[in-house]
Amino acid sequence: MSRTETASGAQPYVPPASASLDEVRAAAPNCRGCELYEPATQVVFGRGDAHARVVFVGEQPGDVEDQRGLPFVGPAGHLLRRAVDAAGIDPAHLYITNAVKHFRFEMRGKRRIHQTPDQTHIVACRPWLVAEFARLRPEIVVVLGATAAKALLGPSFRVTRSRGELLPWPASAPNPGDFPVEPARLVATIHPSAVLRADNQEIAFDGLVADLKVVAQALAA
Repeated sequence: MSRTETASGAQPYVPPASASLDEVRAAAPNCRGCELYEPATQVVFGRGDAHARVVFVGEQPGDVEDQRGLPFVGPAGHLLRRAVDAAGIDPAHLYITNAVKHFRFEMRGKRRIHQTPDQTHIVACRPWLVAEFARLRPEIVVVLGATAAKALLGPSFRVTRSRGELLPWPASAPNPGDFPVEPARLVATIHPSAVLRADNQEIAFDGLVADLKVVAQALAA
């Protein structure tokens, strides 16, 4: 049995409910809830407005994020910022995080190649995401890609089937009490890295912006 399968998960390392968001962030580097902490440079916790109306949830940090210790500061992050601006959302009032807080990769020569987190990693890291939501209590959650959807909404949710729609938080989501988001709503869309991989990046980018405009319109309303 692998260490991932036997991992205790992050819960023993998460501060109590009375702790502030800054205190939770300060505790995250001590996490040994799964094996991903060992090869990673550092934990990459969420960042942004502690009173954010909108929370973006992605998959995991990439190579650049792992080195800098901040989420969405690599190519995908720069593209997301462009999309947020194009959609008319004020970036000063956002919080952005990932479902998994350590970079999962494999070495190919001297290069670190991204690997999608397993369900065991998503489950192990879930307590950190729960702790962030408990303190943020956003109005709208933007789900970026399939891994974030699995972490928040369960494996039955399909981003491709529901993207760009303003949805209520589904009753079918796993452990609904974990995320005290009522009356939060959600908008699912593709991860910005999918735009970078697309054959036609312009069309993919326009689709991402169109999805985020749904968020902007909801905030304005």
